[in-house]
Amino acid sequence: MFETKMLSSGESSIKEAVKLLKNGEVVGMPTETVYGLGANALDENAVRKIFTAKGRPADNPLIVHISDFEMIKPLVKEIPELAYKCAEEFWPGPLTMIMPKSDIIPSVTSGGLDSVGIRMPSHKTARAIIEKCGFPIAAPSANLSGSPSPTTAGHVFNDMNGRIPAIVDGGFSAVGVESTVISFENDAIRILRPGFISAEDLKEITPNVIIDKGVIAQLENGAIARSPGMKYKHYAPKADITIIDGNLDAFRSYVAKNKCNGLICMTFSDSDCDGLGVRTLSYGDTDEKQAHLLFDTLRELDNIGAKKVFARCPRKDGVGLAVYNRLLRAAAFQVVSFK
Repeated sequence: MFETKMLSSGESSIKEAVKLLKNGEVVGMPTETVYGLGANALDENAVRKIFTAKGRPADNPLIVHISDFEMIKPLVKEIPELAYKCAEEFWPGPLTMIMPKSDIIPSVTSGGLDSVGIRMPSHKTARAIIEKCGFPIAAPSANLSGSPSPTTAGHVFNDMNGRIPAIVDGGFSAVGVESTVISFENDAIRILRPGFISAEDLKEITPNVIIDKGVIAQLENGAIARSPGMKYKHYAPKADITIIDGNLDAFRSYVAKNKCNGLICMTFSDSDCDGLGVRTLSYGDTDEKQAHLLFDTLRELDNIGAKKVFARCPRKDGVGLAVYNRLLRAAAFQVVSFK
């Protein structure tokens, strides 16, 4: 057990975090997507501490974070031409690119796969930590495995107090959902996990953008998950969530017919359930607001002891697809559709 310290994002705190990372420890750190649980990606023992702290399955690969493009070259066997174009357009930023890994990446970091996901975060504190470490940082979301991802240092502390030595507080995560994860297939880009960089954005790089079926469906038994967030139940509060896929009238009608004691409704607006006599939590009326607030709202469900939740369905394109992907997994794929 550690006495977990909360550090600021000032220079002295960054130095303390870097010292811990260089000594093979795990540190909670901010990024623009969600908070990460960082360790030296090239140190097997350090990476194993991430899995222990999170209770994460060993076959769930980690994303490796770098601070400049030159850091990627020793980590992979080849860099596809499309990867160069994506990096030029979207890095630093919330995009992870999967490529064949080099032998320098330990098997524990890649979840036993022959590939590795690489990302260059745009958060200044994250970049400063990686740069001062001088090595890439493996950093999955800094939450207990399966629970909602953390978008504040307080969320990390709630999950990781006593499990890691320190957390760097970098404020509320600007994006709020994890990075888009892509792989390359000749002249095509395959989206394995949607995020703030949308399919529409990626079509500026190539018209051939494929959305993997695992984005909105459960993987078949035995299927290989090359991206985090594909294989296991994720992002879930303790409450039983059902997504109601339909317009506002359909949502209101369903709530009216199926409401029960203690029901909580996740809505786009506080007015969505006016007159229905149920408690609501609004998670935003635009794709960007929903991405920013989703995990905070899911954690609030636990804070208020929610047992049964009906959630309005977000859009399924643009950034909305990322929100839908996370909410689907939080709801264990329970959807009532009126379309």
